[in-house]
Amino acid sequence: MNVTKLAIPDLLLIAAKRFDDDRGFFSEVFNARTFAQAGLDHDWVQDNHALSHDRATLRGLHFQSPPHAQAKLIRVTRGAIFDVAVDIRSGSPSFGKWASVILSAKAWNQLLVPRGFAHGYLTLEADTEVLYKVDAYYARESDAGIVWSDPQLAIDWPLDGSPPILSAKDQALPRLSEIVSPFTYKCLTP
Repeated sequence: MNVTKLAIPDLLLIAAKRFDDDRGFFSEVFNARTFAQAGLDHDWVQDNHALSHDRATLRGLHFQSPPHAQAKLIRVTRGAIFDVAVDIRSGSPSFGKWASVILSAKAWNQLLVPRGFAHGYLTLEADTEVLYKVDAYYARESDAGIVWSDPQLAIDWPLDGSPPILSAKDQALPRLSEIVSPFTYKCLTP
């Protein structure tokens, strides 16, 4: 497992080893002991699997408020996504800033998004499948988000001039300036 820190503290890109041969491949994408040895000790409680049929499907920017806040470990098993995490931790030196990575089945990479970040992604290919682990169960009463097109965030979504495909819920999300962040900054990684 190879772990790379991104520009915003606490966001980590993880590359699992993959062993290919003429039959296909084998990869250990998660091992609690290996993750804990790397300082990534989470109690994952739920796996989510999403399929987006169309290219330019945008999901997010989502988060759950405490006491049901979630860390996420995201990977793509088919296709590719432009994955975005926005720091929404009050007092953080990177509050309101975003980082992005391309996650794909081909690259076989994962993104660890800790609590205190809004998360979303745009599919770059048709029939993209995303799997992600979370360390807290879904709680409707804590479900929240920020609109993908917030001008304060100015996320450079790779849309090629056409609008994304969005759910009604995601279209109606507030701007960052319209929410009170339930998170306070505490750097998790040295």
